Amino acid sequence: MPLSRLFRREPPPRIATTLYNAVVARGRMPHWYLAGGVPDTLDGRFDMIAAVLSMVMLRLEGEGAGAAPAASLAECFVDDMDGQLRQIGFGDMVVGKHIGRMMAALGGRLGAYRDGLSDGGFESALVRNLYRGVEPAPDALAHVAAELRALRVALDTVSIDDLLAGTLP
Repeated sequence: MPLSRLFRREPPPRIATTLYNAVVARGRMPHWYLAGGVPDTLDGRFDMIAAVLSMVMLRLEGEGAGAAPAASLAECFVDDMDGQLRQIGFGDMVVGKHIGRMMAALGGRLGAYRDGLSDGGFESALVRNLYRGVEPAPDALAHVAAELRALRVALDTVSIDDLLAGTLP
């Protein structure tokens, strides 16, 4: 084995990389920030990507597709957030702690959105997690809730293979 393989700088490709890139693209769509009133800030973009990512992870969870696609998607999220933190100037000493907090935030949102979709409390979960407790305009909240619900339902029509190929409805 050549030494260059031992000291490879790039992580191996993840099976969900293309899907994760599609999630990020969906989370960055302007309508979330314009019609949906999601703050167009670092935190707002994180929260929006986490919301879209949660809908996709709920789809993977509902399929019983096994842990590999969901784990790969989470690893892509960690890789991306690590790079983003380093790009804005966080050093090695604190990146790990921030990644841990971001993963906990994603897990919390995933649970809140799962529960909210099943028990009718989805809008409340969005206010707490996406808008960070600041009550948005009713039409903005309605827009985001309707779009995320529609995404969640539409995801059920897409095969796991198509999802991993980056197909989001």
